[in-house]
Amino acid sequence: MESAKEKILVVDDEASIRRILETRLSMIGYDVVTAADGEEALETFRNTVPDLVVLDVMMPKLDGYGVCQELRKESDIPIIMLTALGDVADRITGLELGADDYVVKPFSPKELEARIRSVLRRVEKTGASGIPSSGVITINNIRIDTNKRQVYKGDERIRLTGMEFSLLELLVSRSGEPFSRSEILQEVWGYTPERHVDTRVVDVHISRLRAKLEDDPSNPELILTARGTGYLFQRIVEPGEE
Repeated sequence: MESAKEKILVVDDEASIRRILETRLSMIGYDVVTAADGEEALETFRNTVPDLVVLDVMMPKLDGYGVCQELRKESDIPIIMLTALGDVADRITGLELGADDYVVKPFSPKELEARIRSVLRRVEKTGASGIPSSGVITINNIRIDTNKRQVYKGDERIRLTGMEFSLLELLVSRSGEPFSRSEILQEVWGYTPERHVDTRVVDVHISRLRAKLEDDPSNPELILTARGTGYLFQRIVEPGEE
């Protein structure tokens, strides 16, 4: 029995880009649906329930930022933003609103295909070395269930996107040991940074995690900054350890 295809929603107001991506992604095995503006994107998303959204920023009716905000109110679906904007701050805005990654126009379709594969692979249950066999880690009032890919703060479940959880799982797997930004980018996003700006993807996701997990995100106690290196998760002391 053939497994169901992963469905991708491509949102772009340029018909040529929609056509190219629909053709190429269909050829490599994805089920592709498209939308030409932000309002159509939300309607199509709710009607088709895709596995990932490729989302252009500059669109009529509702831009990509607005669509990203609306999607994050109701879903943790992976989002890759397409942007022709030259200002790095504008690209980072999409990440701060909840996007998982971005690709700058003009882009190589092969590059986008690689990013899609990487994001879909990381949001699936993977498991990491260094995680207890039970799959459950408790530190202070935070409980991380790596089997169900769920996080609780006290009795409240904290919604994380797939990439946020994968980042948290990586840091926890070697708690107390620093990861460089480049190492995190390669392990979680699956590509080596070509420009310094690429590592900002990591910084923004760390900021998002801190906002969700830390009591005081401006003075973090769980996800720490390793000066001159990158980030680390507070060392988790196992029962019986000093």
